[in-house]
Amino acid sequence: MAQDFWASSGFAALERTPGGVVATPAWLARFLEREELAPPEDAGPRERALHERLLADPLAPLAAGDLEAIEDADARDNWTEFVRFRDRVRAFATLEACYVDLFTREAIDLAPPFVDTLAQAIVRAMLEGSADAFMCRAGEMFFRRQRLATEDGRVLAADAATLEIFSETGGFGTLGRLLKRQRTEMPEVKMDVLNAENAPFYFLRDELYSFVLDLTPGGEGAAALARVLEGWVLRLTGARVAITPLARVDDPRWRWHVGLDVDATAMLDALYRGEELSPEELERLAVLFRLEFPEPAEAAPALEGRPVYLGLACRLDRTLRMKPQNLVANLPFARAS
Repeated sequence: MAQDFWASSGFAALERTPGGVVATPAWLARFLEREELAPPEDAGPRERALHERLLADPLAPLAAGDLEAIEDADARDNWTEFVRFRDRVRAFATLEACYVDLFTREAIDLAPPFVDTLAQAIVRAMLEGSADAFMCRAGEMFFRRQRLATEDGRVLAADAATLEIFSETGGFGTLGRLLKRQRTEMPEVKMDVLNAENAPFYFLRDELYSFVLDLTPGGEGAAALARVLEGWVLRLTGARVAITPLARVDDPRWRWHVGLDVDATAMLDALYRGEELSPEELERLAVLFRLEFPEPAEAAPALEGRPVYLGLACRLDRTLRMKPQNLVANLPFARAS
């Protein structure tokens, strides 16, 4: 049975069309409730007036002077970023088209939280009708930072922000912070590794981001991430690809690769040049995939029917910020040949 999830994405407020999802006034109004835009008690009258104006009409036209008149510099910056985002998503037929355009520009000019907002909304729309907890958990990686760990040959991904909250509070919120300050011993809080038995509980805890995803090749988590990546490429480019998790790349005719984060890009570049990685680097290059074009005509002729290798690697601090936009910008599509 299909499940609802990620209510914070505002998916219910988006307009759904055959070409993708469309920003609506109701979807944009949600941002006005966030602490970055909601006027604090000491906000100036011009900031309050602007907030009330956009609450009444999130699409209200604004002049440059409306933003410049905001009294507080930080608030002025936040409003400038929001209005740029609002105007950008309304300039395109769908959020998908807006996202693709963003990564064809010379510089990304939307603030990172808004880029993540677009990714979350697109993935949520892509997974509409799904009851697969593994795919939904894999989809979180498109817009939330992860922390990777290797344990007994397994590659485990946990939500970095959730881990940080647990570290600060022991999982007990404000009370946990108080107990930590008082150096009170608290029980260890463990995040559950998603499996077939606990998967139904994902949809009761989806906004807690509290499940660990096992990305070990051959497992359900890695296969689910591969399927979500396939759907992402199809939705944003129209090209069908087949993605398979790998334990290693052993291909003397290696022709193309795409790193899905900064570190993986550097490591795959080095391997492609025939350079050796240190044991520490190999351990951080945690997840590999083979991508193929079932329809060769959709790939650039330079690929010559060969696969494309994908990689995910964590940073030295074990965090991973996946860059799904690399699949849009760097895959060898026929139109780019």
